Parts: sequence; structure tokens; C-alpha cells
Amino acid sequence: MRGRIEKIFGTWKRSYGLRRMRWRGLAKAAMQIRLTAIAYNMNRSLKIVAAG
Repeated sequence: MRGRIEKIFGTWKRSYGLRRMRWRGLAKAAMQIRLTAIAYNMNRSLKIVAAG
């Protein structure tokens, strides 16, 4: 389980610029995480649909 989660966080850091938080404040940082998760899931779903 941990390996799957670490892979996702590594991708976020490497490809989506989450080495640092862009904005200050907990609410803004949470929004950045949500937007990154949406972008990751959209990209992943496109790859799954293209493969199937």
C-alpha cells in the first residue's frame, strides 16, 4: 500500500511542482493539493481510456 502512495506523491513532486507549496496558508495549500490531484487523475484517466 505504501509503495503505491509514495509513487503518486513522487509523481506530484516531479511532474506537478509540489516540491514547495505555492501559496501561504492552510486553506490555499489544501487547494493546491486538490488541484494537483484533479490534474493527476485527469491525466491518468486519459491514459487508461487510450490504452483500453
